[in-house]
Amino acid sequence: MSMLTIRPLTIDDLSALQSLGKTTFFETFAPYNSEANMQHYMATGFELDKLEKELTCEDSFFYFAEYNGELAGYLKLNIGDAQTELQDPLSLEVERIYVLQAFQANKIGQALFSKALEIAKEKSKQYLWLGVWEKNEKAIGFYQKNGFIVFDKHEFRLGNEVQIDWMMKLPL
Repeated sequence: MSMLTIRPLTIDDLSALQSLGKTTFFETFAPYNSEANMQHYMATGFELDKLEKELTCEDSFFYFAEYNGELAGYLKLNIGDAQTELQDPLSLEVERIYVLQAFQANKIGQALFSKALEIAKEKSKQYLWLGVWEKNEKAIGFYQKNGFIVFDKHEFRLGNEVQIDWMMKLPL
């Protein structure tokens, strides 16, 4: 029988987070972006110092999804000043839900999303919000299926390209 566990990260998970973050980002976005832009983001977006700062921030929460003992995906949530944009005390930001392609048929993204809902309710938040690339149809479909609606958009810079993220929210 398949076993899925979701657990909070500790500082000892830093290098595993870096590796998983790079792999899932590459799998998700490399087919749609230039090699130069991808290499730039891979080099800067996952620096150990940057990840350590995020991991030790008291308003950010990271979780690993492990499937049959293997790292399969991760979740990053933010409240308060750690939120990348809104910083509404009534909201929780789902900054990252990433699942390795090899595990995507196992409903791990849904399990991570359920964990985000659980944390939001524990912290008495009134809504979840996130940003998702307008061309990431798979992710947009996932969020829409879970009740998110588009309420705004913002720019995301990937190397020398400016991309548009849809901002979506889910009232609780």
